[in-house]
Amino acid sequence: MTMYYNYIESPIGQLLLTANGDALTGVYMNEHKNGVGVGADWVARVTPVIAEATRQLREYFAGARKTFDLPVTPPEGTAFQRMVWRELCNIPFGETITYGELARRLGNANASRAVGAANGRNPVSIIVPCHRVIGASGKLTGYAGGETRKALLLALERGENNTLSL
Repeated sequence: MTMYYNYIESPIGQLLLTANGDALTGVYMNEHKNGVGVGADWVARVTPVIAEATRQLREYFAGARKTFDLPVTPPEGTAFQRMVWRELCNIPFGETITYGELARRLGNANASRAVGAANGRNPVSIIVPCHRVIGASGKLTGYAGGETRKALLLALERGENNTLSL
């Protein structure tokens, strides 16, 4: 299957959007832990799903969008990781939960470390809102795009930052 990609600028830095043609497969920040590099056989093209993701992300950063309506198909992931990523989409805009709470929602209160690891492997940042998961102490622990970006995204969602930028 052909992979497509495009870079867009955002208030939190350049984002790499990837798609398989029909669905978005990734949103990666520069300096993204567990991120991907563009494959030698990937095609630079703004497909309809990449164009729509770009539009919706711009609305989100402008404070005009609270949910995303996009077909998303992560390119890989274990069954457990995919379960975590699906549950992330149930965290409402502007709210946070702990890794422990996410583990409880998945039926295993003892799986907070595994949930954290799966959360860190989420390939569709922002749209699958892994930034909404925080440590039990309330600290902004672990974020593949860096804790500064996590803080900025949460501030945007709480309406605390009208000038979102790194």
